[in-house]
Amino acid sequence: MQKVLLIIPAYNEQDNILNVYKKIKKEDSTLDVIVINDGSKDNTGSICDKNKIPCVHLIHNLGIGGAVQTGYKYAKEHNYDIAIQFDGDGQHDVKYVPKLIKPILKKEANMVIGSRFIDKTSSDFKSSAARRIGIKVISFFIKLITGKKIYDTTSGFRAVDRSLICQFAEDYPLEYPEPVSTTEILKQNFIVQEVPVSMNERETGVSSIRAWKNIYYMINVILSVLIVGVRRK
Repeated sequence: MQKVLLIIPAYNEQDNILNVYKKIKKEDSTLDVIVINDGSKDNTGSICDKNKIPCVHLIHNLGIGGAVQTGYKYAKEHNYDIAIQFDGDGQHDVKYVPKLIKPILKKEANMVIGSRFIDKTSSDFKSSAARRIGIKVISFFIKLITGKKIYDTTSGFRAVDRSLICQFAEDYPLEYPEPVSTTEILKQNFIVQEVPVSMNERETGVSSIRAWKNIYYMINVILSVLIVGVRRK
């Protein structure tokens, strides 16, 4: 029996985190969860403690990369076979977890990405037009560097096997972690698959990637991906 862990990075998610946790447990009460409270300034931490939600409290805000890496360290130390990144804002649907881990269980992939774009019917919610353009551009550069087409380059809904749990626990990008880490492992010849999933808009709160930052974000992701290509030659 494979041990599976949901890693939920959470920064100022007091309005979402309890509802997200309840939905997970309603769908599958056996799923293990660890919330990484990334130095939240609101009541995210106290809500987790009050409701006995398993939680690691970070003293300082490390950002999404540092918070997720903390989750991978936890997964490694507690001997999990599969770890799944899962947003704390209500965007991800736990019913897709079996679909996400199936290729890993069948030894067909080391990482599986939940994708909104792998087919036209994957998800009604596909983010803003500007971000979709950015994702396509990032996808082009990842394919240029690795030879592999990744459709949903910024998806934070991802499952990895034990080998990548151990690797990410030691080395994980602090900035732009999803596209950069995907590029890195593709360059190392790990197998990455995408499966279609539906995602939701945030239930409340504000995304960490603001509209005015989209162009800046895209340029920096592309530069980071290109650096991976040069470094891994």
